[in-house]
Amino acid sequence: MQTMIGVIGGSGIYEIDGLANARWITVESPWGKPSDQIMTGRLGDVAMAFLPRHGRGHVHAPGDVPYRANIDALKRLGVTDLVSISACGSFREDLAPGEFVLVDQFIDRTHGRPSSFFGSGCVAHVSLAHPTCGRLMDACAAAALEAGIILHRGGTYLAMEGPQFSTLAESKLYRSVWGCDVIGMTNMPEARLAREAELCYASVAMITDYDSWHPDHGSVDITAIIATLGANAQNGRAMIGGLPGRVGPDRAPCPCGCDRALDHAILTAPDRRDPELLARLDAVAGRVLAR
Repeated sequence: MQTMIGVIGGSGIYEIDGLANARWITVESPWGKPSDQIMTGRLGDVAMAFLPRHGRGHVHAPGDVPYRANIDALKRLGVTDLVSISACGSFREDLAPGEFVLVDQFIDRTHGRPSSFFGSGCVAHVSLAHPTCGRLMDACAAAALEAGIILHRGGTYLAMEGPQFSTLAESKLYRSVWGCDVIGMTNMPEARLAREAELCYASVAMITDYDSWHPDHGSVDITAIIATLGANAQNGRAMIGGLPGRVGPDRAPCPCGCDRALDHAILTAPDRRDPELLARLDAVAGRVLAR
């Protein structure tokens, strides 16, 4: 099997540097229209696909991002390994603006966002105990180190609904009581859907601010965030550039089992499954539904 690395770019990242034969293509999805066209090309020997999460020009608010269409379109295109890059606030003094965190856990505080490809007519339950892929995280860590980026491995991401930033009380709760490390608005339900689609998923949080808990920084200032985004985006693109050499063009089965997440997940009996829903699941779950 051949590797295709997918990158979902968050605020500030709207392209991949050095992509050979780069072109924007339209991918149709039965789950709606993705955030934008997808840029495809190659870095070295590895196929790449890039999707701007908010669309070019930043047109989608966090709660309006078509998460299911995005994941389905990338899976449909042939993506095997998905790296999510997003701007985040920090809850820890030692996680400073300009530094990166490789997230490995999530607390989901979003609401009203469709969070599964499955439902009535085809019920499935996948494990999210470990929602990110250790093998892909290793590749991101090595690529970041090579690019000279300060990166912290491991952290809990609090996914808030937004689009407003946290109140001071919320920020203190998430930091001191719940023990979260970073906060953002977009990694959920993205991580859930990536697992259902049997994609290896890694989340890279680019820190822009200290949220509102920090006594020396006060409330979040969007102008300060934008100033940090530029440097973060440059580092993010440098990290992406190092991924093909770490992941390689030939893909073996994932040692974490990400690519087999649906093996025992579907509970609905074959003769009770909804044909219309099954048709929409052709890319996401076709491997197991074809049995």
